Amino acid sequence: MNLSSRLEQTSQDHFTKPAYYFLDQATTYGELNASVNKFANGLEQLGVQKGDHIALVLGNSPHFIISMYAAMRIGATVIPVNPIYTPDEIGYILNNGDVKVVIMLDLLLPLAEKMHHLLPKVEHFVVCSSGQKEDEDLSKLSVSGKLKAFTNLIQTGHPAYEGPDLREEDVAVILYTSGTTGKPKGAMLTHKNLYTNARDVGEYLKMTQEDRVVTTLPMFHVFCLTVVLNAPLTRGATLLIVPKFSPAEVFRMAKKYDATVFAGVPTMYNFLFQYEDGNPDDLSSLRLCISGGSSMPVALLKNFEKKFNVAVSEGYGLSEASPVTCFNPLDRPRKPGSIGTNVLNIENKIVNELGEELPVGEVGELICRGPNIMKGYYKMPEETAATIKDGWLYTGDIATMDDEGYFYIVDRKKDMIIVGGYNVYPREIEEILYAHEGIIEAAVFGVPDPDFGEAIRCFVVKKNHDLTEADVMNYCKEHLAKYKLPSSIDFIDELPKNTTGKILRRALKQQVLQA
Repeated sequence: MNLSSRLEQTSQDHFTKPAYYFLDQATTYGELNASVNKFANGLEQLGVQKGDHIALVLGNSPHFIISMYAAMRIGATVIPVNPIYTPDEIGYILNNGDVKVVIMLDLLLPLAEKMHHLLPKVEHFVVCSSGQKEDEDLSKLSVSGKLKAFTNLIQTGHPAYEGPDLREEDVAVILYTSGTTGKPKGAMLTHKNLYTNARDVGEYLKMTQEDRVVTTLPMFHVFCLTVVLNAPLTRGATLLIVPKFSPAEVFRMAKKYDATVFAGVPTMYNFLFQYEDGNPDDLSSLRLCISGGSSMPVALLKNFEKKFNVAVSEGYGLSEASPVTCFNPLDRPRKPGSIGTNVLNIENKIVNELGEELPVGEVGELICRGPNIMKGYYKMPEETAATIKDGWLYTGDIATMDDEGYFYIVDRKKDMIIVGGYNVYPREIEEILYAHEGIIEAAVFGVPDPDFGEAIRCFVVKKNHDLTEADVMNYCKEHLAKYKLPSSIDFIDELPKNTTGKILRRALKQQVLQA
């Protein structure tokens, strides 16, 4: 079984049941599966074959769901890309990922026009209507020969299309994660990885066909991909698609459609809690709230639960694990501050530097294994070997386990910053800063932020005395996605270093926090 065949089975079992609501329009499972078949056939007519790579540069929409399942049905590999990435960031992923077809919103046409000559492997750009852009004469674009309309591919495809046989070890999705080396790494997730994690998470969270799941997390993010999209669809549930997170829209959708499940990162919970017009009655149908992406402050968790009278279950995962390995159980006491216990068919443990399991209560590295663990990093065998050892995925996160099998994250990967649930690595930003001709050195780290969990602080040693904070910030905006932008730029005469010349980022951070 895989996600594609499971959707086909679900469409037969629940043919007339709504698979999702989008802009208050319902689409049934039968209609969804037919669109997936037609689009898959349309892609095949474009020359897409099993094993080809297809990038989805899309937001939350039916386009994303149809494209992803159609690509998997044809045996292609899906590469989701954050549409707010800069041209440099998108270009790296498309080139490194050997992408043949890009499926994107029409709002990104200027991006395709600007960079298509830098993407020699991309043969087609499939354009999806956003409903926000006026029709234009596409023939005037230099990339026009590569442009195809999403709607045309569906119209030419056959609703009874049958794709090739899929093997469970075939790579279904490559998720690019921020890398400590400054360049993202592509985690290769197989059909088995994705299906088993969606199946096990759905069962663990007791999802049924009666559930209606608020889908406002970004679909290109692995948290949403498995927990809020694939898991509900495997159980015959209904998605309530919110194109972009908005407290007002979440409350409206939850009330109108009697939502039963909401999933979000702590930042979203904070905004919902602080929203002045948020009426607890609007969320009264919720049976479960799920939090992930970063640790939720215990005070926020308790305040949210008290105000809206609904339990929040925290979990843990990472792209390399498809992503979920732990969740607070629904049939036992939930422990605030804990990431919960082992999800079905997945084993976690705490080890020392030698890989030896540690006793209950001791602090060490969290490692995990199960059918959800990635195949490896795309074109990075050395990084794969350093991360997966004897079948165990070494997360790099420091944790501990209590005597009831509940895990607690003690510290995150040593330098990672989490902004609103998104992982940001200092080295990636530092690489950009070092490329500026007016900057000699730079150090980047995260500091607590009440709205987004953490904010990015940046310290710079400048070469040119005329260089201003605005100059550096504008430079960053050209090369970094919005959530990766520093909250401030501080100029400093010299960065602290050890005797070998290594910049002491943590020492600088400690000085800032103590100031």
